[in-house]
Amino acid sequence: MTHRETTKQIRIGDRVIGGGSPILIQSMTNTRTADADTTIRQILQLEEAGCDIIRCAGPKMEDAEALAKIKKEIHIPLVADIHFDYKLAIAAMENGADKVRINPGNIGAVEKVKAVVDCAKEREIPIRIGVNSGSLRKDLVAKYNGVTAEGIVESALDEIKVVEDLGYDNLVISIKSTDVPMCIAAHELLAQKTKYPLHVGITEAGTVFDGAIKSAVGIGIILHEGIGDTIRVSLTGDPVDEVRAGKRILRSLGLQKNGIEVVSCPTCGRTQIDLISLAQQVTEMCENIDKTLKVAVMGCVVNGPGEAKEADLGIAGGIGEGLLIKKGEIVRKMPESELLGALREEILNWES
Repeated sequence: MTHRETTKQIRIGDRVIGGGSPILIQSMTNTRTADADTTIRQILQLEEAGCDIIRCAGPKMEDAEALAKIKKEIHIPLVADIHFDYKLAIAAMENGADKVRINPGNIGAVEKVKAVVDCAKEREIPIRIGVNSGSLRKDLVAKYNGVTAEGIVESALDEIKVVEDLGYDNLVISIKSTDVPMCIAAHELLAQKTKYPLHVGITEAGTVFDGAIKSAVGIGIILHEGIGDTIRVSLTGDPVDEVRAGKRILRSLGLQKNGIEVVSCPTCGRTQIDLISLAQQVTEMCENIDKTLKVAVMGCVVNGPGEAKEADLGIAGGIGEGLLIKKGEIVRKMPESELLGALREEILNWES
């Protein structure tokens, strides 16, 4: 069995991670949490894109207090991101947070950590322990002669023990690095040492293009090894793009079956239609259609039907005209201008 199948099940609001449950996609708002109305609007957009769990920063008491209003208007679990002030973690839980993200070492004295744990225990709220390579303890950096996977894992295990010693094991663990090989190695090592569910991501991955590629490589390898129960693609950009990227990573690995998978061929000298624009339009059209199927967009009427035979539906273009393909069979020939509309009609009427 994989690590994912054997991890402890943790309930976050009305969702469950771990123990072989479906991998859930997370994102984080980039609004001021205290601006509840703006934060709510962004979360609703993320919900529509397919976000399963949302995290909000809580650097001030007004942010923690705003969670009460936010929770009333959203439909997915909310995680409060707290770094230093234990009072903010408690206030966040009192105002409806479904999970809190802390690093016990940053909270300070054990009495303060205990106050957070006691509040979480009373409300049965899970705690996510987060360790990042960029803030690894100095003693561990010295011990391992630099920032290493071993140091990251040792730090995480130390933080876990602090909470366990306080009598609490309702935990999710996150270990992140911007270095992809290090992040992979750390997850492989931690998976051997704990049965808590793991939140996977490549931290500070970069802008939308670079960050999505870096995250797809790192998260993809970790997930393919059977490690990871929930993911976040961290991008410098619109959080909606994080969710879209996360969905595509899961779908590419066969770990998420719902949604439309769009495949398209690269352009070449045989391409005689505006394939790049057509493929983009099909992708955008399929983004929020609640169907489970594969759609192919091909630029050549010679090879298109054959290349699209593994898709449920497909289109292939020629000089001013194109073909509509269903299960590898050509069903209609039409002007290029009608291809998109015909494909949309077939998708909407598709019966799985």
